[in-house]
Amino acid sequence: MEVNEKMNIESAKYTWIYDDDGVTKIKTSVSAVIDGVLMSVPLDPANRHYQAILEWAKEDGNTIQEAD
Repeated sequence: MEVNEKMNIESAKYTWIYDDDGVTKIKTSVSAVIDGVLMSVPLDPANRHYQAILEWAKEDGNTIQEAD
């Protein structure tokens, strides 16, 4: 897939883990369905999938859901 090729993002939801204190939740990645494939995408600005998710979230009606 070329970097500029549009990805079909169907859904996106943050995932988290507990910090060392056992209380504080830290967002670690986005669980997303991209081109029909469930992916765990790191919150890395250099990651092309994360970049695509952020652009997708700017479009009207698209939201990255909060972690449970």
